[in-house]
Amino acid sequence: MPNSTRTHIVTSYGEDLKRLREMIARMGGLAERQVADSALCLVRRDSDLAAEVVMRDAELDAMEREVEQYCVRLLALRQPLAADLRLIIACMKISQDLERIGDYARNGAKRAIVVSQQPMMGSLNGFERMAELVQENLKGAIDALVEDDAAKADEVWGNDEPIDGIYNGIFREMLTFMMEDPRNITSATHLLFIAKNLERIGDHATNIAERVHFAVLGESLTEERPKADISSSAVVNPPG
Repeated sequence: MPNSTRTHIVTSYGEDLKRLREMIARMGGLAERQVADSALCLVRRDSDLAAEVVMRDAELDAMEREVEQYCVRLLALRQPLAADLRLIIACMKISQDLERIGDYARNGAKRAIVVSQQPMMGSLNGFERMAELVQENLKGAIDALVEDDAAKADEVWGNDEPIDGIYNGIFREMLTFMMEDPRNITSATHLLFIAKNLERIGDHATNIAERVHFAVLGESLTEERPKADISSSAVVNPPG
């Protein structure tokens, strides 16, 4: 094979992988926007914005299918090995994580519509802060992929615990509201689900970080992920 042909093939393959990273970056950007707007429509009691979040989810679904098809094409035509193979497989899985994040954001927006129709109950500061931390981790994980930065991915992987801590606080607060007044049950239940959605989005961000770590270094993280979600075993004492 002439050198010019070989160089063209290598360059073209490099462009294919660059495009794949860009596709994930675009999808990650939309997922971040969905998470941000899902939290914003809750805080502002904005049903119109919530409806937009629900409608935009179809775009994320389409992007996930596009990434999957592109990855399958690369696997079939390029027969990648080593780091390139790990990158392509990681991108397929990351697109699935991002699609799932979109589902959680959509669900949160739907519940925000219901909450907006109920009397205001307590502060939503915890939800705002939780959403901010989740977005930071999600952005950091996507940046780590684009930059081939395992250290940045590891940093995201270790940053999930504060999100769990806020979730635990919201969990206790919502249960207390429900026990104090049965009229709070509808709003508090939906808010609990919204908080859980945010907590699960945080988990998917750390999943992405784990995938980036493996794609870059070829090894899995051996330590157990730091977690602080105690909602499954929490005990709330009735007031009074």
